[in-house]
Amino acid sequence: MIAIIDYGAGNLTSVRKAFEHLGADVCVTSHPLDVARAAKLVLPGVGHFSATAALRRDGMQEAILNALRSGTPFLGICVGMQWLFEGSAEAPQVGGARLLRGVCAPFPQHVKSPHVGWNSIEIRPGSRLLRGVRSGAFVYYAHSFFGPVTGDVAAETEYGITFAAAVERDEIFGVQFHPEKSGATGLAILNNFCEL
Repeated sequence: MIAIIDYGAGNLTSVRKAFEHLGADVCVTSHPLDVARAAKLVLPGVGHFSATAALRRDGMQEAILNALRSGTPFLGICVGMQWLFEGSAEAPQVGGARLLRGVCAPFPQHVKSPHVGWNSIEIRPGSRLLRGVRSGAFVYYAHSFFGPVTGDVAAETEYGITFAAAVERDEIFGVQFHPEKSGATGLAILNNFCEL
């Protein structure tokens, strides 16, 4: 079962429907016991980084981190990916999971923000999440903050600045774009996650 984590800020219906379209067994949950039992975890996110503070309530963050330590595959989407970093300048008082180094930053002033719409991704060799997706494929974005380009980046996008489009370390994966809104490319990425 894939557990889609509900913390009050995710695009839950679209994400659930995309996985169901692929034939995956999914549940939407805000209960730590479901997180502990799940075969895979998905953390969607739309809006302000401060919403991730809700994960600390009722033991959800602890349950997620315990699952990640035990090797449960995890996919963060948009703000869910940003949560993997140390934090975000959008809400400095709210720490991230600190699983990836760096802090998410806003786009520079000369760039129209939020970044909304289709943009291409440049994929680094060896990504498991992006297996079979061609470099230069277009995906759908809706965000004002972005993760830094580090050694954990599996793909990057250029939009006034180069930023992390996807990250990957062991069983931890994240995408800044919305695969559930990215057509056939997005479904291929979600299917790769299902097959991990």
